[in-house]
Amino acid sequence: MNLSRCFPSRQLLFVFAVFVFGNLFNPGANRANAQQATLVTKDGKTQSVKIIGVSGGNLQVQVGAGKIGIPLASIAQVNNLPAPPDLAAAQAAFEAKDFQKAFTADKAVLDKYKGLPIDWAQQAATLLGDIYVAKKNLDLAESAYREFERLYPNAGPAQLAVGLARIAVARNDFTTAKQRVDPILAEALKEKNPPRSLALIYSQAFFISGQVKENGGDFSGALEDYLRTVAVFWQDRVAVAAAQERADALRKAHAVTAP
Repeated sequence: MNLSRCFPSRQLLFVFAVFVFGNLFNPGANRANAQQATLVTKDGKTQSVKIIGVSGGNLQVQVGAGKIGIPLASIAQVNNLPAPPDLAAAQAAFEAKDFQKAFTADKAVLDKYKGLPIDWAQQAATLLGDIYVAKKNLDLAESAYREFERLYPNAGPAQLAVGLARIAVARNDFTTAKQRVDPILAEALKEKNPPRSLALIYSQAFFISGQVKENGGDFSGALEDYLRTVAVFWQDRVAVAAAQERADALRKAHAVTAP
C-alpha cells in the first residue's frame, strides 16, 4: 500500500514514531489483531492492507509496529476479510431466541467494525435492529435502522424500509408493513443476479411479506414468500432460519403447498 500518496511524509513519519514508541512495551499488539484484506478505494485503486478495526470514522490499518487511519468515506469496499466469530455467535443466539447473548456478541462486532463497507458488517448492523425488535425495544430498533441508512447510503433506504416494516409487524400494523416491502419485492422479482448487499435485503423483505400474507390468511402465498427467502434469497441466515420455521409450521397446521 502506497501510504505516501495519501498522507504527507512528515505526518507519516510522525505516526510511525508515535506508535513505535507506544508499542515498546507491547510489541506486536497491532500485528496480533490485524487481518489481511483487500481495500478498494472510490478512485478505483486496489490495495492490500492489514486491518485492525474502525474508529472515529476511519479504517485503522497496521503500519509497521503502529497504525494509521484511512477515512471510511474514501473506501468503496473491503474484500477478503472473514467475518469475526462473534457474528456467527450472534446469529446463532438470535435463532435460539437468546436475545441478550445475541446483543452482546453483535455489539462486539459493531464496536470494532461498525461502518466497514463489507457485507457481514452490514449484517451485523441490521441484526442490531432485529434484536431490538425481538426485545420489543422498537424506538431503539428504529434508531438502529436509521443508523444503518447513515452508514451505508447505497443500501440504506431499502434496508430502512425493511426495518420499519419489521417494526410495523411487531406493532401488528400489517398494512404499513406491506406498503414498506411491496416496492422492494417488485424490484427483487426483476433481479436475476442481485449484488449480495441487495440479496440480503430481499431475503428479509420476502420473510416479512410472508408474515403479512400469513396474518391475512393467504397461507399459500405466505409459504411461497417464505420459500423464496429459504431457496432464492438465502443470503440472510437469520431470515432464512425464521422463514424455514414458519414454512414448516404452515405445512403442518394447514397442509398448504406453494402456488
